Amino acid sequence: MPRQLWKGAIQFGLVHVPVSLYPAEHRDELSFTLLDRRDMQPVGYQRVNKSTGEEVAFEDVVKGYEVSKGEFVTLEKEDFKRANVEATQTVDIVGFVEADAIPAYYYDAPYYLAPDKHGAKGYALLRETLERTGRVGIATVVIRTRQHVAALYPRDNVLVLNTLRYHDEMRPAKDLDVPESLKAAKVTPREIDMAERLVEDMAEEWKPERFKDTYRGDLMKFIEEKAAGKVKGKPRAKAAGKGAEIIDFAKLLEKSLAAVKKGDAASGKKAAASAKRKTARSPRAKSSHARAGAHHRRAA
Repeated sequence: MPRQLWKGAIQFGLVHVPVSLYPAEHRDELSFTLLDRRDMQPVGYQRVNKSTGEEVAFEDVVKGYEVSKGEFVTLEKEDFKRANVEATQTVDIVGFVEADAIPAYYYDAPYYLAPDKHGAKGYALLRETLERTGRVGIATVVIRTRQHVAALYPRDNVLVLNTLRYHDEMRPAKDLDVPESLKAAKVTPREIDMAERLVEDMAEEWKPERFKDTYRGDLMKFIEEKAAGKVKGKPRAKAAGKGAEIIDFAKLLEKSLAAVKKGDAASGKKAAASAKRKTARSPRAKSSHARAGAHHRRAA
């Protein structure tokens, strides 16, 4: 069970659903120790008083906001709640939108919401209503010391609160040099047709469990080889492609389509052979074949 981050309620209209907030992310990252290259000794993180140069104990560290040069207002943990108690204790739903109305790049970090005491009925009702209407709740919520706009939606029987990026946090794309149209990019109808066929041929169900961080494994393997003294020389980078080179997309698409079809054919043959072997090994299949043979002999 992940550590509870926040305890409060979902609020929309006059409905009040007690809930707790839990992190939905788990980042599996390698941990590295910073070393002094000269003697390979660990380099520590120290909180140092910039005036005296002395180390400061963690319990003596307090957050401060500089209101003028050298003048600070200090804030304790409880002060962040006292600023607006209601804002720090509610997922305040301000409206509902179509599930596909929010562009994917607005989504930031997911959290799970679980019902608290006396919250089960309201939780189930909201979850089912969102499921049936195909809508997403748009809410404001304070997590730690920042207010977020967030999307509330059901997923596998759980309500997910996904924080969203604010509109002014998104950098405008208008200054990027991108082709305005297919015509401007000199894309031919044949290339469009083959590209669409390739996408259709590569269509599959979304299975997130298929994807793993392969770089992490490669890095661990490299660390082990380096520890064993097997690493020599520097890695050779791939030669960069020529910027002015003209790419024949039609040929590339043709090759890609052929490769996908070849892969499908190979998979089909493999599956058929496997099924044939299983059938041959099956006692039920053997008796079925024997009966079929006897029937043919009688018919003859």
